[in-house]
Amino acid sequence: MFQVGDRVRTSAAAVPHHTRLPAYARGCAGTVVGVEGRWPLADARAQGAVVVQPVYTVRFSASELFGAGSHSVTLSMWEEYLT
Repeated sequence: MFQVGDRVRTSAAAVPHHTRLPAYARGCAGTVVGVEGRWPLADARAQGAVVVQPVYTVRFSASELFGAGSHSVTLSMWEEYLT
């Protein structure tokens, strides 16, 4: 499990099925700024399974995600997406 303040990196792997990990955020580094509880993993639900995992609010710099910008972007990320 991650805690607020932890630096994390999203998975860079492309998957052959539905995922809630945006392509623009794959392989990017960010900081956990919130813990949202445990929720069913959307990727698994799309395949008919129920897998419950922690979900985190992760803040990314716009420059990390898009190569430019001085603002930040927050995304909800299931634990499976993070290292």
